[in-house]
Amino acid sequence: MRTFPTIWRALRRPLSALALATAQLAFGAMAHAAPGYPTKPVRLIVPFPAGGPTDAMARLIGQHLSQQLGQPVIVDNRGGAGGTIATEAAAGAAPDGYTLFFATTGTMAINPSLYRSMKVDPVKAFDAVGSVASTVNVLVVPNSLPVGSVKELVALAKQKPGSLTFGSAGNGSSNHLSGELFKSMAGIDIVHVPYKGSAAAFTDLLGGRISMMFDTVSSQVQYIGSGKVKALGVSGPTRSETLPKVPTIAESGLPGFDVTIWFGLSAPKGTPPDVIHQLNGELQKVLAQADVQRQLAALGARPLPGTPADFAKLVQHDAAKWSPVVKASGATLD
Repeated sequence: MRTFPTIWRALRRPLSALALATAQLAFGAMAHAAPGYPTKPVRLIVPFPAGGPTDAMARLIGQHLSQQLGQPVIVDNRGGAGGTIATEAAAGAAPDGYTLFFATTGTMAINPSLYRSMKVDPVKAFDAVGSVASTVNVLVVPNSLPVGSVKELVALAKQKPGSLTFGSAGNGSSNHLSGELFKSMAGIDIVHVPYKGSAAAFTDLLGGRISMMFDTVSSQVQYIGSGKVKALGVSGPTRSETLPKVPTIAESGLPGFDVTIWFGLSAPKGTPPDVIHQLNGELQKVLAQADVQRQLAALGARPLPGTPADFAKLVQHDAAKWSPVVKASGATLD
């Protein structure tokens, strides 16, 4: 019969190993946790200058997120190079939850195919925190163009290949690629005319010097309402709440056409999962607030709540979607 000391000696080694393993697991959890997070201000890097619509949305979210977190969220505008400067700065920050990136469709899904000198792959360089909001473009034409629908516009373009033009805010912009996708899916030959901003393109549209352009609903709603331009279709999968009478392009003869511009929060790769989880939870509370929803609507956007996994999937999907469109357009930037 085995005595107690004998039994204890037999059990001591596996018990010691178990205790060591438990301690290692506990230490690992502590090393990755962020007790009391956040304990200092959080920096939100925004890829465009102050004063624009992206900045306005970022400041709105940052203000309310600050209230949820109990720490200031400081907006750091890093404009230039279509958002690549900010993207690289945010990706290189410490992955501790104190630097966030206000991600956009352009910076995450378009720029990697557009900029030859881009130093990071946004899909791989960030952890998704959560999507914030989405908006769509609207296809507008001058009153002088003799069309009243997407089908009539496509028919005219096929009758006169190469004679119609579409303006944009520049190569690789969302309204440029909206036009390229439209051109490809409709099987028409229309000529891209890049401008230094949407305002300059719209001035020429009003004057009839270009045939069409895609622009944000918030920018065009007043001109559509006053009859200065004709709205033929919105670019999203559903009709815009702001322009409920304007059909989608998908329902106007191009099934599957979808250009949805989204915004979200990302963090440098390696940010602790518990911090990501906490940030996402607070973001969901912000997006559920009626005041935030009203202010997003004023910017022509709608809340886009979801999990970090949802946002990661959206980024990956759109990066794969826009890469061939960018390549087909021939647009490249240094």
